Amino acid sequence: MIDWSPLLLTFKLACITTLCLLFIGIPLALFISRQKSYIKAILESIVSLPIVLPPTVLGFYLLLAFSPNNIFGKWLDDTFGLRLIFSFTGLVVGSLIYSLPFMVQPVQAGFQSLPKQLSEAAILLGKSKINILFKVLLPNMKPAILTGIVLSFAHTIGEFGVVLMIGGNISNKTRVASIAIYDQVERLDYTSAGNYSIVLFIISFCILFSLYFINNSFLKK
Repeated sequence: MIDWSPLLLTFKLACITTLCLLFIGIPLALFISRQKSYIKAILESIVSLPIVLPPTVLGFYLLLAFSPNNIFGKWLDDTFGLRLIFSFTGLVVGSLIYSLPFMVQPVQAGFQSLPKQLSEAAILLGKSKINILFKVLLPNMKPAILTGIVLSFAHTIGEFGVVLMIGGNISNKTRVASIAIYDQVERLDYTSAGNYSIVLFIISFCILFSLYFINNSFLKK
């Protein structure tokens, strides 16, 4: 019989991470899209690093940074009583960094695809920057935002290296589905590993199918 707690923890992590990335990614994508020359290239390189870095490398550096034995980790512990390693909060922080490009890049592409006349016309009508963002720009780039949400959620579900390095394998706390699969394979319990894998496979396929189906529907309009 399958233990659903790692799967529920995985989806909880994916939901929280995606929601946080939505609030972080949109203003960051807008800021990057407005930059020019080398500044834009530097910001895009920093945001995109999690795509090319091995997850274990990123997880290793985050583990060092969050450790109470180092300056930053000790400051968090002394100031806020916050220990990020081997905790669910640490998984969220690590997931935010690891999945950041999957939110920022589609949204940035959406901003860059909009004609400048939209913003210029809104400015001439006396609209504030906030009104322009929420009532002019974002409604015209729904497919890009949806893509960022779906890819961030799906990418977080599939995390392994980062969550293993930061969270370890603590039942009901940091033991997400990918860790549970690895753990069951090590125990030679291929039946349990297969159960977890097929659930993640089906859910991941449904998420991606929904994304492509909805985006194709937008294109036909």
